[in-house]
Amino acid sequence: MKVQEGHRADGRRAWLLLDEEYRPVEPVLNFLRYLDSVERSPNTLRAYAFDLQLYWEFLADKALDWREVCLEDLAAFILWLRAARHGVIPIDGPVAVRTEKTTNRILGTLTSFYEFQERNAGPELALRSQRQRILTRYKGLLHHAKRSAASKQRILKLKEPRRFPGCLTDDQVKLLISKCKNLQERLLLCTLTETGLRIGELLQLRHEDMETGARNAVHVIPRNDSMALTRAKGRCERQVDVSIELMRLYSRYLVEEYPEVCDCDYVFVRSSLNEEGAVVPLSYSSVNSLFQRLRRQTGIHVTPHLFRHTHATELIRAGWNVAFVQNRLGHAQIQTTVNTYTHLTISDLDSAYRSYLDLRRDKHGSSEAHVNS
Repeated sequence: MKVQEGHRADGRRAWLLLDEEYRPVEPVLNFLRYLDSVERSPNTLRAYAFDLQLYWEFLADKALDWREVCLEDLAAFILWLRAARHGVIPIDGPVAVRTEKTTNRILGTLTSFYEFQERNAGPELALRSQRQRILTRYKGLLHHAKRSAASKQRILKLKEPRRFPGCLTDDQVKLLISKCKNLQERLLLCTLTETGLRIGELLQLRHEDMETGARNAVHVIPRNDSMALTRAKGRCERQVDVSIELMRLYSRYLVEEYPEVCDCDYVFVRSSLNEEGAVVPLSYSSVNSLFQRLRRQTGIHVTPHLFRHTHATELIRAGWNVAFVQNRLGHAQIQTTVNTYTHLTISDLDSAYRSYLDLRRDKHGSSEAHVNS
């Protein structure tokens, strides 16, 4: 099995899953075409293609037909995903190859694939269950307008442990920036630090999106005509205020490093020309190479998304309203901001509690007087 990347006539990327005889796997081909038609992100299409490659390798390994599997077979697929690599004997006992989060993402792809096939007269596996909501005495303002009290949940799903991805300290950010080789790398890291943009949003920035003057801001505008073959997740247009120092760095980058003759208007471009001799936008692979080098030089396990976690946590620590943080990060749901991007440490809780005690003392006098009253 092999995932083959190609390009459509309009320049968009496309992926095919090929079998051992290099023929497209038809059910996967139809599924990926459907996702492309409803304008799913190219990164989503790529991930789904590789997820289904694993599933087809499992089917070949177990001599199963995708149209005749049952829930027991899919449960075996979970064990197959989590099992250790063939021919490798771990020293400390069995170790799962894939985390629960990665496994659940693959299972989500599989659920979507079979639901698509079911809508097209394919096999019916019922991979979602109807779950009745717990009823309470409290009733919301529009509770009577709800059609049903039931919700659908995926059957194939592992319980994920909550892991703290960590946040960068000020000293770590300064060390990372000091290892940048040029102004573009420095501008890229400083923009991630100040804005918390997704890497896809950052790579799509155009010069017209950089507002300088009375208000220094970065405009995040979702676009589909990306020469860099990137697409920002969320599709949320917004304006992110930045410091004048960041805009000064941007101006210096334009004067000292940006190509004098450039065929595109992207902020971040490759230093080398492509095969046609043209300047092209910076790609995901170039950013990955940059962060691999930074990890080697500093020993910090840094990723572009870690800057997003750090930025959101710093805003919460500074007392920002969560709704403001949600808008700045471009989240559709405020709960995503609360659950995923706010990482308060023990020292944060200790500081908040001490502030609470100070307010309490100011209100009631000394702590001892309050206890004895």
